[in-house]
Amino acid sequence: MILYSHPFSSYCQKAIIALYENDTPHEARLLADGESMAALEAIWPRRQFPVLEDDGRVIPEATSIIEHLAVHHPGPMALIPADPAAAVEVRMMDRIFDNHVSNAQQRIIYNAIRPEAERDARIDGEARTALDQIYPWLDARMADREWATDYGFSLADCAAAPALFYADWTHAIPDDLIHLKAYRARLLARPSVARAVDEARPYRDYFPLGAPDRD
Repeated sequence: MILYSHPFSSYCQKAIIALYENDTPHEARLLADGESMAALEAIWPRRQFPVLEDDGRVIPEATSIIEHLAVHHPGPMALIPADPAAAVEVRMMDRIFDNHVSNAQQRIIYNAIRPEAERDARIDGEARTALDQIYPWLDARMADREWATDYGFSLADCAAAPALFYADWTHAIPDDLIHLKAYRARLLARPSVARAVDEARPYRDYFPLGAPDRD
């Protein structure tokens, strides 16, 4: 298998964490040069990553990659539960972290990298409001949980780790949301997540708001 990705990308980290959880053999193709991007474009014209290539099958999108791994390359850590009801909850939380945390955080970043004259204060304000709304909800949810669902570490936590990592850099989680902050810390302490974060460390200068001197 070949994973086309970049270690500093949050959605790439999501897929990478899943691969590391089960020590799944794969080739990591770093999208840092024209040759690698041309190889990606040949199989996925949108050129967005991560993309997994597996024996002629092309799987874009981090969630789909993790679903694919669960079916075709299962390991000892089942990131999607076999029980249908538990799987629904895991998938629900996966979408919440992607759509309501990561996507809001990225709107702030994309706005920040525009030329100053083209930045839209409304985009920034709307995205920060979205994070202010979801943070307390997540804090309440994590009050009596170790991981995103009662099932255990799962697809949802693979999504949560990079989402909360970068969201807290971009729009800090308030100090009084102790359960959410503790959850973020547990995620960063997990070996698969810590490895992904360490591999991205050399690229912190890419962060347009200035990476904080922590984590």
